[in-house]
Amino acid sequence: MSDFDKLSTGLDGLDEILHGGLIPQKAYLVQGGPGSGKSTLGFHFLKQALDKGEDALCITMVESKESLLQNARQFGIDLSGVVGLDLSPSDDLSENNEQYSVFSSADVEQGPIMKAVTKAVDELSPSRILFDSFTMLRLLNQDPYQMRKLTLSLVNYVTKRGATLMMTSESLGSNGGNGDDAAFWVDGIIKLDNKSDWRTLSVTKFRGSDYLSGEHAFKITGDGIVIYPRLRPNNYSRTYAKGVLSSGVEGVDKLLNGGIEKGTTSLIVGPTGVGKTNLGLQFIKEAASRNERSAVYTFEESKELIIQRSEMINTPIRKMLEAGFLNIMSVEPLSYSPDEFAKIIRRDVEENGTSIVMIDAVGGYNMAVRGKNTLERLHALTVYLQNMGVTTLLLNETKNVTGGFSTTNMNASYLADNIIFLRYLEVSGQLRKAVGVLKKRLSDFEKSIREFQITSEGIKVGDKLENMRGILSGTPEVDK
Repeated sequence: MSDFDKLSTGLDGLDEILHGGLIPQKAYLVQGGPGSGKSTLGFHFLKQALDKGEDALCITMVESKESLLQNARQFGIDLSGVVGLDLSPSDDLSENNEQYSVFSSADVEQGPIMKAVTKAVDELSPSRILFDSFTMLRLLNQDPYQMRKLTLSLVNYVTKRGATLMMTSESLGSNGGNGDDAAFWVDGIIKLDNKSDWRTLSVTKFRGSDYLSGEHAFKITGDGIVIYPRLRPNNYSRTYAKGVLSSGVEGVDKLLNGGIEKGTTSLIVGPTGVGKTNLGLQFIKEAASRNERSAVYTFEESKELIIQRSEMINTPIRKMLEAGFLNIMSVEPLSYSPDEFAKIIRRDVEENGTSIVMIDAVGGYNMAVRGKNTLERLHALTVYLQNMGVTTLLLNETKNVTGGFSTTNMNASYLADNIIFLRYLEVSGQLRKAVGVLKKRLSDFEKSIREFQITSEGIKVGDKLENMRGILSGTPEVDK
C-alpha cells in the first residue's frame, strides 16, 4: 500500500513518523500513563474525520460524552459533530446498584456493551472510531482467553465495516498483564510517556508499513498535541551551488586559503570573551552582502546584547535583521527538546532558504538536551544541514583562558570540516589575542598563527606571529 492510501492522524508530526499516516480499516492502540495525552491524540484523530466531511464515533467508558467534548474544546478542538456512545457509569447510585454492574460482572455487562457498540456502528457507518478507554473493557474480563476473544470480535466487526479503530489504554507497567495481548490483535501500537525531561512518543508496531523508530518528543499545548519527529538527516537533501565563503577579513581568509566551503561545518573555539561570536558574525555579514539569509541560535546571550555589541564593532546586525537577511533566536536551554530544536531549524532552512546557521554555543546545546546523546543529536543536525547545503558554524567555549589547549570539552571535533581557534596570549605583561586554523578538510590552509584584534572598525587580523613560540600554551616566548 502506498503512502497516498493512508489516513492522516490529524497530527503532522505523527503522520511523518508513520510515513504518511494510518493504514485505513485497521485497529490501533494508544498506550500511556495518566495524563500522557492519549485522549487528546484521539481528539485529533476524530477531528480529522470531521474536517474531511466523514462520520466519526466516540465510544467512552470512563468519561461522559459531555466531559470529553469539554476537554477537547480546551484545546480548540470542536468535536460537536462526533456521534457519542456513552457507556460510562451512571451518576445515579441506586441505578448503578440495581441495573448497572459493569465493574462487577463480565457475564452480565459484556453482552449489552457489545450490542450497543454494534448497533451504533451499523446505524452510523463511521469512517473512524475512538474507543476511550479500552482499559475499562479489559478490567471487565480478567480471563485472558475470553478477553482476547471479545476484543478480536470487536476489532473484526468494526474494521470489516470500513472503519478505522483507535483505542486508548493505560500502561500496565513492566508486568504487562493482559495488555501484552494487544501486540497480537492490533495493527499498530503508539506509546506515550511523560516521565522523562520531556514527553515522548514511540511507535512499537505498525503492521504493513515502515515507520520512524525511536522516541520522538511532543508537547501538549493550548492547541492540542504537537509532535517533533526525531531527525533522520539522510532523509533530506537539496541541490546547491558549490563555492567558498569569504569572511571579509583578509587575514582570516589567508589562514583559510580563501574562506570556508559552502555546506561544511566549522567549529570556532576559544575561551570566554575572545571573539568567537564576532568572528562567526563576520561570515554572516559577508553572506548578507550577497543577499543570502543566515540564522543565529544563541543559548548564552540575548538578541539585543548581540545587536549592541556587533554595532560597536561596525557589524550592522540591525540592518541585516530589518532586510530579512538574518534571524536571531535566543534559546532558553531548558525550554526545548532536541527534536523540537531541530524542527525549528528545519522549518527555517526549508521555508526561508537559510544558507548559514550559527549555534552559539555547543555548551548551551548540551544543556538543552540534558546531556543525553548530545553528540548523536548534534551529529544528526549537522549532517542534515550539510545535506541541505547549509554552512554551519558551531561555537564552543574552552575552559582555560590560557594554558592547556583543547578544542572542545566533549570530543566533538570530528563533527567539523574546519576548526578555527582563538587564544589569549600574555606578552610582556599584556593580554593579546591570536587566531589560527587547526583543520580544513577540503583544502590546504595556512599553518601559521596571526594576531587577532576586535576594534571599533571591526575585526583585524595582523601578520604572522613568526617571532614567537609556545603560543598554544598561552604564555609564548619571544625569540631573540
